[in-house]
Amino acid sequence: MARRKKVYEGKAKILYEGPEPGTLVQYFKDDATAFNAQKKDVIEGKGVLNNRLSEFFMEGLAGIGVPTHFIRRINMREQLIRAVEIIPLEVIVRNRAAGSLAKRLGLEEGTALPRPIVEFCYKDDGLGDPLVTEEHIIAFGWASQQDLDDMIALALRVNDFLSGVMHGVGIKLIDFKIEIGRVWDGDYQRLIVADEISPDSCRLWDVKTGQKLDKDVFRQDLGSLTDAYSEVAKRLGVLPVQATPIKPTLIN
Repeated sequence: MARRKKVYEGKAKILYEGPEPGTLVQYFKDDATAFNAQKKDVIEGKGVLNNRLSEFFMEGLAGIGVPTHFIRRINMREQLIRAVEIIPLEVIVRNRAAGSLAKRLGLEEGTALPRPIVEFCYKDDGLGDPLVTEEHIIAFGWASQQDLDDMIALALRVNDFLSGVMHGVGIKLIDFKIEIGRVWDGDYQRLIVADEISPDSCRLWDVKTGQKLDKDVFRQDLGSLTDAYSEVAKRLGVLPVQATPIKPTLIN
Protein backbone atom coordinates (compact mmCIF):
# COMPACT_ATOMS: atom_id res chain seq x y z
CA MET A 1 0.00 0.00 0.00
CA ALA A 2 1.47 3.36 -1.03
CA ARG A 3 2.30 5.75 1.76
CA ARG A 4 0.03 8.78 1.89
CA LYS A 5 1.37 12.15 0.86
CA LYS A 6 1.83 14.60 3.71
CA VAL A 7 0.38 18.01 2.87
CA TYR A 8 1.18 19.90 6.07
CA GLU A 9 2.42 19.26 9.61
CA GLY A 10 1.67 21.59 12.48
CA LYS A 11 2.34 21.46 16.20
CA ALA A 12 -0.61 19.18 17.01
CA LYS A 13 -1.81 17.71 13.71
CA ILE A 14 -0.71 16.37 10.33
CA LEU A 15 -2.71 16.75 7.13
CA TYR A 16 -2.51 14.08 4.42
CA GLU A 17 -4.02 13.93 0.97
CA GLY A 18 -7.55 12.57 1.17
CA PRO A 19 -9.03 9.64 -0.76
CA GLU A 20 -11.05 11.95 -3.03
CA PRO A 21 -10.38 15.36 -4.59
CA GLY A 22 -11.20 18.18 -2.22
CA THR A 23 -10.63 16.10 0.92
CA LEU A 24 -7.84 15.72 3.46
CA VAL A 25 -7.10 13.32 6.30
CA GLN A 26 -6.42 15.12 9.58
CA TYR A 27 -4.22 13.16 12.00
CA PHE A 28 -4.09 14.20 15.68
CA LYS A 29 -0.66 13.92 17.29
CA ASP A 30 0.16 13.47 20.98
CA ASP A 31 2.49 16.47 20.94
CA ALA A 32 1.74 19.25 23.42
CA THR A 33 3.21 22.72 23.05
CA ALA A 34 2.85 26.00 24.90
CA PHE A 35 4.30 29.51 24.84
CA ASN A 36 4.76 29.43 21.06
CA ALA A 37 6.37 25.94 21.25
CA GLN A 38 8.96 26.98 23.84
CA LYS A 39 7.53 24.25 26.10
CA LYS A 40 7.05 20.84 24.49
CA ASP A 41 6.15 17.30 25.50
CA VAL A 42 4.46 14.19 24.18
CA ILE A 43 1.30 13.31 26.13
CA GLU A 44 0.22 9.76 25.33
CA GLY A 45 -3.43 9.57 24.32
CA LYS A 46 -3.92 13.33 23.87
CA GLY A 47 -4.41 13.06 20.10
CA VAL A 48 -7.10 10.41 20.49
CA LEU A 49 -9.04 12.52 22.98
CA ASN A 50 -8.82 15.64 20.82
CA ASN A 51 -9.95 13.69 17.75
CA ARG A 52 -13.03 12.40 19.55
CA LEU A 53 -13.84 15.73 21.19
CA SER A 54 -13.40 17.72 17.98
CA GLU A 55 -15.69 15.22 16.21
CA PHE A 56 -18.30 15.74 18.94
CA PHE A 57 -18.21 19.54 18.67
CA MET A 58 -18.10 19.67 14.87
CA GLU A 59 -21.08 17.33 14.58
CA GLY A 60 -22.95 19.39 17.15
CA LEU A 61 -22.29 22.58 15.20
CA ALA A 62 -23.44 20.95 11.96
CA GLY A 63 -26.62 19.95 13.78
CA ILE A 64 -27.49 23.60 14.43
CA GLY A 65 -26.58 24.73 10.92
CA VAL A 66 -23.02 25.98 11.46
CA PRO A 67 -20.91 24.79 8.50
CA THR A 68 -17.62 23.00 9.29
CA HIS A 69 -14.91 21.14 7.39
CA PHE A 70 -15.64 17.87 9.23
CA ILE A 71 -16.91 14.94 7.15
CA ARG A 72 -16.44 11.88 9.37
CA ARG A 73 -14.06 10.23 11.80
CA ILE A 74 -11.93 7.53 10.19
CA ASN A 75 -10.36 5.94 13.26
CA MET A 76 -9.16 6.82 16.74
CA ARG A 77 -6.64 9.40 15.50
CA GLU A 78 -7.87 10.51 12.10
CA GLN A 79 -10.82 12.26 10.53
CA LEU A 80 -11.79 13.00 6.96
CA ILE A 81 -12.21 16.72 6.35
CA ARG A 82 -13.02 19.04 3.50
CA ALA A 83 -10.03 20.90 2.05
CA VAL A 84 -10.34 24.64 2.61
CA GLU A 85 -8.27 27.76 2.12
CA ILE A 86 -7.48 28.76 5.67
CA ILE A 87 -7.76 32.48 6.39
CA PRO A 88 -4.47 33.32 8.20
CA LEU A 89 -6.19 34.45 11.37
CA GLU A 90 -7.02 32.94 14.73
CA VAL A 91 -10.48 34.05 15.82
CA ILE A 92 -10.66 34.27 19.61
CA VAL A 93 -13.88 34.62 21.60
CA ARG A 94 -13.57 35.62 25.25
CA ASN A 95 -16.32 35.34 27.85
CA ARG A 96 -14.10 35.95 30.88
CA ALA A 97 -10.69 37.51 31.39
CA ALA A 98 -7.84 35.01 31.25
CA GLY A 99 -4.45 34.52 29.65
CA SER A 100 -3.11 37.37 27.54
CA LEU A 101 -6.25 39.52 27.92
CA ALA A 102 -5.96 39.49 31.72
CA LYS A 103 -2.27 40.42 31.46
CA ARG A 104 -2.77 43.17 28.86
CA LEU A 105 -5.57 44.91 30.73
CA GLY A 106 -4.59 44.08 34.32
CA LEU A 107 -7.77 42.12 34.96
CA GLU A 108 -8.18 39.39 37.53
CA GLU A 109 -8.40 35.94 35.95
CA GLY A 110 -12.01 34.85 35.70
CA THR A 111 -13.52 38.35 35.62
CA ALA A 112 -16.76 38.22 33.64
CA LEU A 113 -16.70 40.44 30.55
CA PRO A 114 -19.64 42.76 29.75
CA ARG A 115 -20.25 40.73 26.58
CA PRO A 116 -18.32 38.18 24.52
CA ILE A 117 -15.29 39.86 22.95
CA VAL A 118 -13.97 38.73 19.56
CA GLU A 119 -10.25 39.22 18.83
CA PHE A 120 -8.06 38.33 15.86
CA CYS A 121 -4.46 37.14 15.81
CA TYR A 122 -2.33 36.85 12.68
CA LYS A 123 -1.22 33.24 12.25
CA ASP A 124 2.58 33.37 12.15
CA ASP A 125 4.60 31.28 14.60
CA GLY A 126 7.73 33.28 13.91
CA LEU A 127 5.98 36.44 15.09
CA GLY A 128 4.21 34.76 17.98
CA ASP A 129 0.72 35.07 16.43
CA PRO A 130 0.36 38.80 17.15
CA LEU A 131 -2.96 40.47 17.96
CA VAL A 132 -4.25 42.46 14.98
CA THR A 133 -7.13 44.85 14.39
CA GLU A 134 -9.78 44.79 11.69
CA GLU A 135 -7.90 47.69 10.05
CA HIS A 136 -4.78 45.52 9.73
CA ILE A 137 -6.78 42.61 8.34
CA ILE A 138 -8.45 44.66 5.62
CA ALA A 139 -5.34 46.72 4.78
CA PHE A 140 -3.18 43.62 4.26
CA GLY A 141 -5.86 41.75 2.34
CA TRP A 142 -6.21 38.80 4.70
CA ALA A 143 -10.00 39.19 4.66
CA SER A 144 -12.62 41.65 3.46
CA GLN A 145 -15.05 43.57 5.65
CA GLN A 146 -17.80 41.13 4.62
CA ASP A 147 -15.52 38.22 5.55
CA LEU A 148 -14.91 39.79 8.97
CA ASP A 149 -18.62 40.29 9.57
CA ASP A 150 -19.26 36.65 8.62
CA MET A 151 -16.36 35.40 10.77
CA ILE A 152 -17.61 37.28 13.82
CA ALA A 153 -21.12 35.94 13.29
CA LEU A 154 -19.78 32.37 12.96
CA ALA A 155 -17.58 32.74 16.05
CA LEU A 156 -20.46 34.01 18.18
CA ARG A 157 -22.70 31.15 17.06
CA VAL A 158 -19.94 28.71 18.02
CA ASN A 159 -19.69 30.50 21.37
CA ASP A 160 -23.41 30.16 22.03
CA PHE A 161 -23.30 26.46 21.23
CA LEU A 162 -20.16 25.64 23.20
CA SER A 163 -21.19 27.73 26.21
CA GLY A 164 -24.53 25.93 26.44
CA VAL A 165 -23.07 22.45 25.98
CA MET A 166 -20.34 23.07 28.56
CA HIS A 167 -22.67 24.67 31.10
CA GLY A 168 -24.87 21.60 30.86
CA VAL A 169 -22.03 19.40 32.17
CA GLY A 170 -20.77 21.79 34.84
CA ILE A 171 -17.99 23.44 32.82
CA LYS A 172 -17.49 27.16 32.31
CA LEU A 173 -16.30 28.23 28.83
CA ILE A 174 -13.78 30.98 29.54
CA ASP A 175 -12.56 31.50 25.97
CA PHE A 176 -11.68 29.62 22.81
CA LYS A 177 -10.09 30.08 19.41
CA ILE A 178 -11.09 28.75 16.02
CA GLU A 179 -9.83 28.94 12.48
CA ILE A 180 -12.05 29.65 9.50
CA GLY A 181 -11.59 28.55 5.91
CA ARG A 182 -12.95 29.47 2.50
CA VAL A 183 -14.68 27.01 0.20
CA TRP A 184 -16.26 27.66 -3.18
CA ASP A 185 -19.39 26.41 -4.85
CA GLY A 186 -18.70 27.64 -8.37
CA ASP A 187 -18.01 31.36 -8.00
CA TYR A 188 -19.78 31.54 -4.65
CA GLN A 189 -17.57 31.68 -1.55
CA ARG A 190 -18.59 30.33 1.84
CA LEU A 191 -16.78 30.54 5.16
CA ILE A 192 -16.74 27.45 7.38
CA VAL A 193 -15.25 26.45 10.72
CA ALA A 194 -12.02 24.47 10.24
CA ASP A 195 -9.02 23.09 12.15
CA GLU A 196 -10.29 21.65 15.47
CA ILE A 197 -12.30 22.43 18.58
CA SER A 198 -10.87 20.71 21.64
CA PRO A 199 -9.45 21.47 25.11
CA ASP A 200 -6.26 22.44 23.23
CA SER A 201 -8.10 25.45 21.83
CA CYS A 202 -10.48 26.28 24.71
CA ARG A 203 -10.18 27.40 28.31
CA LEU A 204 -12.51 25.25 30.41
CA TRP A 205 -13.02 25.60 34.17
CA ASP A 206 -15.15 23.48 36.46
CA VAL A 207 -18.16 25.59 37.48
CA LYS A 208 -17.97 24.72 41.18
CA THR A 209 -14.26 24.35 41.90
CA GLY A 210 -12.62 26.42 39.18
CA GLN A 211 -10.40 23.45 38.30
CA LYS A 212 -8.80 23.91 34.90
CA LEU A 213 -9.65 21.25 32.33
CA ASP A 214 -7.70 22.55 29.34
CA LYS A 215 -4.15 23.11 28.07
CA ASP A 216 -3.42 25.45 30.98
CA VAL A 217 -2.90 22.24 32.95
CA PHE A 218 0.18 21.68 30.76
CA ARG A 219 1.20 25.35 30.59
CA GLN A 220 1.10 25.75 34.37
CA ASP A 221 2.15 22.21 35.44
CA LEU A 222 -1.14 21.58 37.22
CA GLY A 223 -1.24 17.79 36.79
CA SER A 224 -2.10 15.25 34.12
CA LEU A 225 -3.30 16.69 30.82
CA THR A 226 -4.90 13.41 29.75
CA ASP A 227 -6.80 13.23 33.03
CA ALA A 228 -8.15 16.74 32.45
CA TYR A 229 -9.14 16.06 28.82
CA SER A 230 -10.62 12.68 29.79
CA GLU A 231 -12.78 14.41 32.41
CA VAL A 232 -14.20 16.73 29.74
CA ALA A 233 -14.82 13.78 27.42
CA LYS A 234 -16.55 11.76 30.15
CA ARG A 235 -18.86 14.61 31.13
CA LEU A 236 -19.85 15.10 27.50
CA GLY A 237 -20.47 11.38 27.03
CA VAL A 238 -17.65 11.02 24.50
CA LEU A 239 -15.92 8.48 26.77
CA PRO A 240 -17.57 6.02 29.18
CA VAL A 241 -17.54 7.31 32.76
CA GLN A 242 -15.24 4.50 33.90
CA ALA A 243 -12.88 4.85 30.96
CA THR A 244 -9.18 5.39 31.52
CA PRO A 245 -7.11 7.56 29.18
CA ILE A 246 -6.72 5.81 25.83
CA LYS A 247 -3.27 4.60 24.82
CA PRO A 248 -3.64 3.51 21.20
CA THR A 249 -1.22 2.20 18.64
CA LEU A 250 0.01 4.89 16.27
CA ILE A 251 -1.50 4.73 12.78
CA ASN A 252 0.51 5.96 9.81
